Amino acid sequence: MKIGVIPDCFKLPIKQGIKKASELKLDGIQPYITSGEISPENLTKTGREDFKKFVEGLGLQISAVVGDFGHGFADSKTLEWTIEKTKKVIDLAFDIDVKIVTTHIGVVPENEKETNWKMMVQSLPEIGNYAYNKGIVLATETGPEPATVLKKLLDYVNNPGIKVNYDPANLVMVAGDDPVKGVKILSKYIVHTHAKDGVKLPDENGNKKWEEKPLGEGDVDFPEYLKAMKEIGYTGFFTIEREVGDNPEFDIIKARDFLRNLEKSIKL
Repeated sequence: MKIGVIPDCFKLPIKQGIKKASELKLDGIQPYITSGEISPENLTKTGREDFKKFVEGLGLQISAVVGDFGHGFADSKTLEWTIEKTKKVIDLAFDIDVKIVTTHIGVVPENEKETNWKMMVQSLPEIGNYAYNKGIVLATETGPEPATVLKKLLDYVNNPGIKVNYDPANLVMVAGDDPVKGVKILSKYIVHTHAKDGVKLPDENGNKKWEEKPLGEGDVDFPEYLKAMKEIGYTGFFTIEREVGDNPEFDIIKARDFLRNLEKSIKL
């Protein structure tokens, strides 16, 4: 099992976070490249080469990069801006030899007649083709909608540059979906996955709530989840994401050890 981490989760300057990943003997990283020191605007051609060498020198692999600008591809007010920004992220990924850019495309509606569905169907092929022509895929993160709904959209778009970054916790927390069954539903699209856990809380006054938990303490059935990933032939990274908590390093170490021990116990 290849275990990585989103280095931004350490809440350190980015290069310190990457060094920390190396110190913890993780296999790779998935950094955000939408803003800051390693964004397309701030990383020159020479800087991109230097960054790539910096990561390689620490014995790490960049499993993917996060290219999420927070708007998705169904907001008419920001769509053009998001597409252009995403293309710059794809260019940067290409320059540092990364094959996967992860993002959120927006909440996929169940009804194909809704405006958001139509906008996604129209906009995703453009960005998917742009990525695919550079040998890259844009992987949308699971969670806002059930796996069946996302699959329906991906099947309809049918673009080789649009894939899935599988986040089992998001499916539990937000969509209230079964992440083990979801693996089989989305199997042909999964190119990257997050190792994250959480629970869905009861609705209060109609407001949906959830809580992220340290790995192994939420409602993701990790033994069955890992088995399902193996069954579909997944050989990529399990990237630890810890977005909350007072001591992220402690939780990331705990997550690393949890995955390693689980790997041994179920003989992956």
